[in-house]
Amino acid sequence: MPAWLVAIDMQHVFADPSSPWAAPRFREALDGVQRLLPAFVGRTVLTRYVAPSRPSGAWVPYFEQWPFARVPEDDPLYDLVPELRDVAAPIESRPRFGKWDEAMAAAIGGADEIVLAGVSTDCCVIATAIAAGDAGVRVRVAADACAGASDADHQRALDAMALFAPLIEVTTVDALVQ
Repeated sequence: MPAWLVAIDMQHVFADPSSPWAAPRFREALDGVQRLLPAFVGRTVLTRYVAPSRPSGAWVPYFEQWPFARVPEDDPLYDLVPELRDVAAPIESRPRFGKWDEAMAAAIGGADEIVLAGVSTDCCVIATAIAAGDAGVRVRVAADACAGASDADHQRALDAMALFAPLIEVTTVDALVQ
């Protein structure tokens, strides 16, 4: 079964330079995602991070630290960026960093291989990659189609994911679309 592209959290909250959660290289990641899309027509899922409706446990102090993000999931803060709003792909929203779960496995039709791209490398991408790899899914991370909270955080996350080889492979857009 062919691989699916899972584009992680390409949202306004991470794109807007004035957002506390802005990924400085968001535009470069978006360029990489857009280069990947034609190779995954009919096999793409877009994800969105949304705040939990009622934070509990560790999410309570988290949202005390980040109160700006404690908005309903239909708030424009959590909208996909305009460049991706017309992509013919399901959108999976989750109130947690990792996007891998049984519903995501169903959304990709039970495929045993995914390509990850998006933001933030050091948060939602790594959380998704490790969970998917641990579930036995082959994960390829398009490093140049991801962006972190900083360049150093991005690289640290890529290095950490590389430790999970061969479950997780860090690669490039060019290698994936050749």
